[in-house]
Amino acid sequence: MTTAVNSATAAPQQTNTANTTTSSTSAVSSDYETFLIMLTAQAKYQDPLEPMDSSAYAAQLAQFSMVEQQNESNDLLQTIAQQMGLANMAAMSGWVGMEARATAPGYFDGTTPITISPNPAAAADTVQLVVSDSDGTEVQRITLPVSADVYQWSGLDDDGNPFESGSYSFKVESIDNGEVLLSETAEVYSLVQETQMQGGDVVLILRDGSAILASSVTALRDPAT
Repeated sequence: MTTAVNSATAAPQQTNTANTTTSSTSAVSSDYETFLIMLTAQAKYQDPLEPMDSSAYAAQLAQFSMVEQQNESNDLLQTIAQQMGLANMAAMSGWVGMEARATAPGYFDGTTPITISPNPAAAADTVQLVVSDSDGTEVQRITLPVSADVYQWSGLDDDGNPFESGSYSFKVESIDNGEVLLSETAEVYSLVQETQMQGGDVVLILRDGSAILASSVTALRDPAT
């Protein structure tokens, strides 16, 4: 059974990485300490005959407070972002052992077929599945029906011999009257082995060790069904 994955179940992507957040927090902390030193020196060495205007002093204290609050807010936001990332990863742990559909190469182990999800243009009269190896070299072309039904690539060449084990990418060409209307990389089902946090993103480690963003997954299915 295939379960479609929408934006509500996909892992949200964070706009800032942990390194960027840490760098920003350090900069604010440095500004805060510099401001404190300058304000203290100004109060200590002011002219007693012409003391600092009380309104100006109050304004600087207000600025001091704003800097301090910004520093604390950044620390809190960083903690929240880390907690959200861990929660997302924990939620995705249920994907381990499932087959995820995404636009990514598929791994052929020498025997197990690869399930491909083509999406040809409806106006096409011919559909070609272009198979390429990990070097990007085309190794096979297969004519498919003009249909979005999944296709099982057996991993056998035109003579019936198995290809070498490794990663293979699949491109679907939609052709009408000999002209290519659409050429796009097909989505492939791959077994999820592990979930990880990388920066602020949850990534899925696939069977061949490659990694994809959890947010790029469009469907899940149980390989046993």
